[in-house]
Amino acid sequence: MKSKTPLIILAAALLGVAGGFFAARFSSRPGDPPGGHGAGAEKTYSCSMHPQVREKKPGTCAFCGMALAPLGAGPAANLLPGQVMLGTNRINAIHVQTAVAKRQPLSRTLRVAGTIDDNDTRRRFISAIADGRVDRLFINFVGAEVAAGQPLATLFSPTLLNTEREYASLARLPTPTNALVQAERIRFMDAVVVRLKRLGLTDAQIAALPDKSATNLHTELLAPAAGTVISRFVYEGQYVKEGDKLLELADFSTMWFQFDAYERDLPWIRTGQTVEVTTPSVPGKSFTGAVAFIDPNIKDMSRSAKVRVELDNPVVEDSGRPRRLLLHRLFADGLVKVEVPEVLALPRSAVLAAGAQPVVYVDKGGGIYEQRMIKVGRTGDELIEVTAGLGEDEKVVTTGNLLIDAQAQLESGSAGGPEHHGGPAASSSSSGTGHKLLPLPPLPELNAAQQAAVSNFLALANSISLALAHAKLEDFNALVPRLHTELPALSRAFAGADDWQPLLAKLHAGGHLAAAPDLAAARKSFYALSAATVDLTRAARRQAPFKDVKVFECPMAPKSGMTAYWMQLTGPIQNPFHGAPMLDCGTEVKP
Repeated sequence: MKSKTPLIILAAALLGVAGGFFAARFSSRPGDPPGGHGAGAEKTYSCSMHPQVREKKPGTCAFCGMALAPLGAGPAANLLPGQVMLGTNRINAIHVQTAVAKRQPLSRTLRVAGTIDDNDTRRRFISAIADGRVDRLFINFVGAEVAAGQPLATLFSPTLLNTEREYASLARLPTPTNALVQAERIRFMDAVVVRLKRLGLTDAQIAALPDKSATNLHTELLAPAAGTVISRFVYEGQYVKEGDKLLELADFSTMWFQFDAYERDLPWIRTGQTVEVTTPSVPGKSFTGAVAFIDPNIKDMSRSAKVRVELDNPVVEDSGRPRRLLLHRLFADGLVKVEVPEVLALPRSAVLAAGAQPVVYVDKGGGIYEQRMIKVGRTGDELIEVTAGLGEDEKVVTTGNLLIDAQAQLESGSAGGPEHHGGPAASSSSSGTGHKLLPLPPLPELNAAQQAAVSNFLALANSISLALAHAKLEDFNALVPRLHTELPALSRAFAGADDWQPLLAKLHAGGHLAAAPDLAAARKSFYALSAATVDLTRAARRQAPFKDVKVFECPMAPKSGMTAYWMQLTGPIQNPFHGAPMLDCGTEVKP
């Protein structure tokens, strides 16, 4: 009996262990992660905006300061690859919103800056018709309006005077009765008329020569066409040679508004399109014209083509004198509104630009979202064209898709790989592939003029960046036009500095900014300029005057989902791409 006691005890122990195992297995709560229950289970915490952050305890993200959340057990077993499931509470927390992909018109508003110039095909020089002396100028100032046939000056020319008197003498002779003599007289007169016309006299002036007084030694020079005097080359009493320029006339009745259209904008611009033009010199009034010409030659440095718009220029009274309303060589802004026929399109915010492959998240219902690779076409103001990868009437996520993408990264275990690391669809000013800090080649030292130009430009870029960081859209829109003067000034300072030209080309390509309708558009348009400015900053701070200029990076740029860079003249960090919610998101990039 004693020998069986140990066996009974061992059997009871085994039954107890088995009972405990099955009780624990069947009493576990749904949703508990397998492999860990109660206080002893080890959890990993991560940031939904920066999935590469992994901690063993709760806290905040070192990049953006957001609270870390515990990682779940992964997607449900029945989810297909590329799908992610969210609970109702999570969907509400990240404010998921969707839109239906459908066929609809695609509109685009292009804001351009340019200059108003005259139609140079209608310029004319008034030249001296013979050697002589200008005794009087009827039009003696630049800007005067002249009419066709209006006297401009009087010229004393012995050569011209002799020819005029020769014709007048022949014209005053009585008509001969002999037919041969009459024919010879007519032949001589015709020869003199040809000489007078070659000298510039009109038919009316020639016809009046027989009645011209013998004491009148001058010949009037008449305006060949109406126009505005834009140059004067002579003064009263000045001796001139035949062919010397006296005045230059331009026809201001039709003006040219000319602007640079960059490669990304050219698909939208066609001849005949209507352009609305405004200029600060005529406040409260807009001028409408049509695109007349698109230069087929692309400029190497700026990668842009010149576009010409023809504008009517009415005459107005100014202190009793007529003048044209639009002045010569004005700065002006243009608005090109384009709409294409219906295409399959969806909101731009729905597209995440993951590297070279745009991505959307399709709502499959029941909290399941499917990652879908698509191909995109033209980008409008609010919509983006889809050419492949998405069907009509499919629902796509427009708000919260970046956080869904982060959740997909967490569950798939890929922290920021190129197939997941996306961001909102790039605007037409960038390819959306992100900007990387590449090594810069050795560059020549900056001279004093170049240092001054760089200093002025960096001060402007810093002001634009701070305006975005503090969500001051009005300040941003007020500062942006200054780029159109600072960038050319920078180019002039570096004229002939070939080693610096690649950096300047990037600045010109990214510096075509215009007033933005909202902060999101402003921040997206700033991305390319900021990246190019950082390259200039890195090159400049090799020298003492710029060694304290700071460069910062943020791994989550709202434009491309990749790292964004910006410069600041001083600290602390002020993120222009996120503003107040993540003002201190980022780290400093040391030289």
